[in-house]
This record gives sequence, C-alpha cells and structure tokens, in this order.
Amino acid sequence: MCGRFVDPNLRNTEIDMSQIKIDPIPRRFNVKPTNPILIFADQPLEGVAARWGLIPTWFKGNDPKEWKATTFNARIEEARDKPTFRAAWRYGRCLIPAGGFYEWTGPKGNRRPNFFAPAGNDANFYFAGLFSIWNDMRTCTIMTRAATDAMAGIHNRMPVILNSEEREAWLEGSADLDIGIEAALKTWPVERFGLMDEGTGLIETAE
Repeated sequence: MCGRFVDPNLRNTEIDMSQIKIDPIPRRFNVKPTNPILIFADQPLEGVAARWGLIPTWFKGNDPKEWKATTFNARIEEARDKPTFRAAWRYGRCLIPAGGFYEWTGPKGNRRPNFFAPAGNDANFYFAGLFSIWNDMRTCTIMTRAATDAMAGIHNRMPVILNSEEREAWLEGSADLDIGIEAALKTWPVERFGLMDEGTGLIETAE
C-alpha cells in the first residue's frame, strides 16, 4: 500500500512542467490522504491538482467527508471490475509523481517507518493512478500491486511504479497486471514521526 509520500522534486521531473495549472505550494515530506496532490492527466498531459482519495462520479453526497470508503489506494488486480474504480479505470488514467514514500514494519505497537526512494539517478517515482471528477472536484487514487523483492519483505503491497515506457502504456489503457514489476528502489529506516510533522528531517536515516 501507499499511505504517506513525499512531494516530487519538480526541478528534476522528466515531464514538461511549463503547463502546470496549480498554485505553487511548499514541498511536503508527509503527504497524507485527502491532501491535494499533483497528478499528470488529460491529453496533452498536464499537471493539475487532485484530492488524494478517489470519490466516484456516481456518489450522491455533497461533502467529500460523506464518502467513508478508503480509496487512497486501489488494487490493480481488482480496479477494472470494482464499481468504485471501474469508470476511472477506463477513462481516468493518470500519473502521480512522488519523491519517495514510506512504509512501516515491525510488531503492532512498535512499528517503524522506512523510506523508499528511486534507485539510480531518478529524482522521482511515477505511480500509476486513476482520477475521477466528482462535483467539479478532481480526486485520485494510487494503484498498488503485490510487493516485489524490491520491498525486501517490509510489506506485502507496494505502489505501481512505472518506467518511461510503462507510463505511456498505462495512460493509453494498459491492463497488464505485471506493469511496474521491474521497479528499482532503495530504502533506509527513518525516525518515527507524527501526523503533522514535516520537513526534510523525516527522510534522514534513523540513528
């Protein structure tokens, strides 16, 4: 799964940023579900803001807080057929850039966070995502898949992380459930942090 991540380093993105249509915000190191995030969507591809936590177009509520389902992640194995994600699977493909993400490990009550960053020289991950427009609000979800060896046994799920060729295939509607299987990660343990904590210190190696 992916429940917390770091905003992308926009100075090093491979995608043309000249058309981003969002207000500039300070880079965050503790992005949480329901926060507004940057996604790349539409054709031609452009950067737009979306609420992290997909609300399907058919939901009849008036306030996003009325949507009680946990939809900040969607399983790639299930999304095509699930009513919540089915329309977005067909019509709402997007990319979600991130500078890294966190995953917790250890026994209940003593779980510790680990930070995952792109291996090699890449500045950002590009997660496979889906978006939906609900009551004129764009909302989105991060796709997850069964963990590969790159997670080193830390968790049994991980984000679907796309290379450059896979990004194009995803946006064009690929149904390949093995997409993202070759993603290369590097990881290190970090100190525990709270819900509202912020800053570069969150991704520093734990002592």
